Amino acid sequence: MKTILIAEDNKDFRELLGFVLRRDGYDVYEAENGREALDLLDSQHFDLVLMDIQMPEMDGYETTSAIRREEAKSGAHLPIIALTAHAMKGDVERCFAAGMDSYISKPFQPREFLDAIEKAKPYCDEAPPEEPIPDSRTA
Repeated sequence: MKTILIAEDNKDFRELLGFVLRRDGYDVYEAENGREALDLLDSQHFDLVLMDIQMPEMDGYETTSAIRREEAKSGAHLPIIALTAHAMKGDVERCFAAGMDSYISKPFQPREFLDAIEKAKPYCDEAPPEEPIPDSRTA
């Protein structure tokens, strides 16, 4: 896995994520909302998407649903990790129900963040996992 799309409306947080990922050797692209993310996904291959839940125009749930609908036609699978400040049980279940593979709750430590990405690597270019990707804090 090398190329990551960050879909996040908060510019400062997007830049922080990009800095951490680039420092660790990843190629990073950024989208301010779900519509921009879908446009980038139409024109570029990504190995992973970091998806903020609350974005203007098109939120993370809607964007993930659109991605999963396209995948149903192609048979491909793009791992999506939710970025959310809401990590209560119902919120996490809603992420998985929307088709996200894992989640990282904000705020987080860079090591925790990179560990979650490492755990997603085996799921790249595979069929969707039957179980969610293990949470980096519990696995």
